[in-house]
Amino acid sequence: MTFCIALDAMGGDHGPSEIIPAALLSLEKHADLEIILVGDEDMLNQMLSEKGADSNERLHIQHASEIVEMHELPSQALRYKKDSSMRVAIQLVKDEKAMACVSAGNTGALMALARYILKMLPGIDRPAICSMMPGLERHTHVLDLGANVDPSSEQLFQYAVMGSELTSAVDNVKDPTVALLNVGAEEIKGNDRVKQAAILLSESHLNYVGFVEGNDIYAGKVDVVVCDGFSGNIALKASEGVATLFSAHAKKVFRGSTYGKLAAMISRPVLKTIQEKIDPRRYNGASLLGLKGIVVKSHGGADSLSFANAIEEAMKEVSKNVPERISERLEELLIEG
Repeated sequence: MTFCIALDAMGGDHGPSEIIPAALLSLEKHADLEIILVGDEDMLNQMLSEKGADSNERLHIQHASEIVEMHELPSQALRYKKDSSMRVAIQLVKDEKAMACVSAGNTGALMALARYILKMLPGIDRPAICSMMPGLERHTHVLDLGANVDPSSEQLFQYAVMGSELTSAVDNVKDPTVALLNVGAEEIKGNDRVKQAAILLSESHLNYVGFVEGNDIYAGKVDVVVCDGFSGNIALKASEGVATLFSAHAKKVFRGSTYGKLAAMISRPVLKTIQEKIDPRRYNGASLLGLKGIVVKSHGGADSLSFANAIEEAMKEVSKNVPERISERLEELLIEG
């Protein structure tokens, strides 16, 4: 199977300066991968030439004359940026010229454009952003991470279906465990929306295990944690902040004295293992689930290694036909209900 992935080469904080190296890294790693770089053709050609990669037969350029800026409103991007690199990349998926789109650009604009161009799967009201978070035992897929801050109980149920199918597909887990994020594990806790979602999940054939609290996300005891976009986005940003805090304090301590420097030399292998385990770059690549196509959102500040992981996530979803699996599973559950 040959994979063809469209990259929004102009999106994110760094644009092509990080995305082109990520593309080259991915092409070197995967012989069955083709990439379409979408953006300013002259700029991309020049940068590829400087890296000696302008003759790569598996790397193509699709010109787009506009860029969706990180501060732009989604409505502006949708209405006025008809030839933006983000929109053109998504359109390539719609036209079946690419199997997936990866962008580090404006999240709101990406969501709006993807929903407008690709449309929603039958039975799904709104898309959800889903990503992995590291845990003690294993990683956990968490959704929604910011697409919909005020979902209904029915939409939370839809998120559970989507998260379960994604986890089953990319992690090869036969019957993923699903939990609802709540302020406590007791059945009496939580708002009416969460309680009603719990009833829907309990009555379904999903492997629902009940409520979990925020700290349970990182315990890695469940495969999927479902929440509203407001809570999920805070959990995501808090985890990134803690990882940065840990790294900064460790560097400060080890550089603060001769003893600290000596301790750093001795413990370097252990510290490296810990850093790799919690490094947000390893978990970069959030899936926009519920669409009739595969769109992966990279962190806006992603470096080349981080963006390459987002490309990897897109390839996994393509190989497992994630949108089709979600649609089929939802239809089964509705029939069973």
